[in-house]
Amino acid sequence: MEWLPLDSVLPDSWPEWAVWGVVAVGVLGGLVVAAVIANDRRPSAALGWVLAVVLIPYLGLVAFLVIGSPKLPRARREKQQRFNERVLERTTEHRPVHLTPEHEQLPVLRSIHTMNRRLGAMPVLSGNRADLLEDYVGSLWAMTAEVEAAQHSVHAEFYILALDETTEPFFAALERAAARGVVVRVLFDHLASLRVKGYRAMVRRLDAAGVLWRRMLPVWPTSRELLRVDLRNHRKILVVDGAVAFSGSQNVVDPAYGKRSNRRKGRRWVDVMARFEGPVVTALDAVFVADWYSETGELLDDRLRTDVAPAPPADDELQAQVVPSGPGFEQENNLRLFVSLLHAAQERAVVVSPYFVPDESLLLAMRSAAERGLQVELFVSERGDQALVHHAQRSYYDALLRSGVRIWLYPAPCVLHAKTLSVDDEVAVIGSSNLDMRSFELNLEVVVLVRGAGFVRQLRGVEDLYRSRSRELTAGEWGRRSLPARTADGLARLASALV
Repeated sequence: MEWLPLDSVLPDSWPEWAVWGVVAVGVLGGLVVAAVIANDRRPSAALGWVLAVVLIPYLGLVAFLVIGSPKLPRARREKQQRFNERVLERTTEHRPVHLTPEHEQLPVLRSIHTMNRRLGAMPVLSGNRADLLEDYVGSLWAMTAEVEAAQHSVHAEFYILALDETTEPFFAALERAAARGVVVRVLFDHLASLRVKGYRAMVRRLDAAGVLWRRMLPVWPTSRELLRVDLRNHRKILVVDGAVAFSGSQNVVDPAYGKRSNRRKGRRWVDVMARFEGPVVTALDAVFVADWYSETGELLDDRLRTDVAPAPPADDELQAQVVPSGPGFEQENNLRLFVSLLHAAQERAVVVSPYFVPDESLLLAMRSAAERGLQVELFVSERGDQALVHHAQRSYYDALLRSGVRIWLYPAPCVLHAKTLSVDDEVAVIGSSNLDMRSFELNLEVVVLVRGAGFVRQLRGVEDLYRSRSRELTAGEWGRRSLPARTADGLARLASALV
């Protein structure tokens, strides 16, 4: 290839100093763009954006200007900060009772609790009770039953809220609760719920019932706030009378997500929810209150109580700490929690995630745990429902297998949608957060960090169920995958810092 001199491609009338000036401006502009992109970003994300701007100059630059910042508008971040300060003021008296170091299985948990408190404001709360619900329809029925028994208030917040044959009883329970004078407040993500069939019918149903509802992070052309389509509220919370709460991975939608194509394929989502009683219910309610405040400007100050009665006695002490995260916070609260727990693990760690696209710190934590001789397992879907994320996820399997991580593939056509982490025999995390960069930076998420041997035993039972249905991916099988499959995985990984 023969390169043309500069003077052959620029106008003859340009003096030499002007030519070099244009070159200098171009170089300087490129450096400035690269510096702006790299500022306060992970190196992988910065490199991904720089490559996008260089390889597709106009579209890449426009995309960066539109969705390059993983933060909510300043007004919303300030609301979250004010709310956090109020929570800290109201909960200064909480002093969790920890086991003595010689009897505590994970002594470093104290420092992890401190980190969570500093980043997300929520305290560690003792005297709780929790039960796991792994049956999809059974979980919906359990939530419906609590709404039916509500006497004062119902707070429901879900990424997807859809009216269909499976969820009809839940909506009917909301109607009956509102009719008998219960204050029913509902939040749902605007875009996620909008794309599910029956959205308008659902909205009319809520209006007719007298339910107070709002779209979370609404995208309206006339909105005073410039909210982005990529920043979503992914939380799943139900709180009834401030006494019972549910949280986990499940949306309020039928197991096939309202799609005929999923029903034809037999594709169903597999989820797990936790039912909580005790002081942790108030903390989950506080997350709802914060989101209601962000969407309406109404602060439900009376809901931030600290005098909640403990749960009925259980077989063992259960401590819980709610950890909210997302673009309303300065740091990736959930990512720091997961990485800290993996580094603290002493015997085993089991990860269940439908979308596993880790950053460098999380990948290193998992590999290091396995290389330290711990039993580390990862449960994922054999075939994902999102092609780009699925192929990006697969690109990490080789490194994990080489480090000794055991990978279990939940059989297609089902989608293993549960999101849990268990460490040793006493600590677990359950909530809405995937282990991917979208959940770490772009989605509002909530998880609950639980210390309690009884709860972990329940979670081990769910993990055993998943293991009985799954098959283990071996290094030999993975090494024999086709060249097109390797290519697709590699190309998807180039975008893994941005998906």
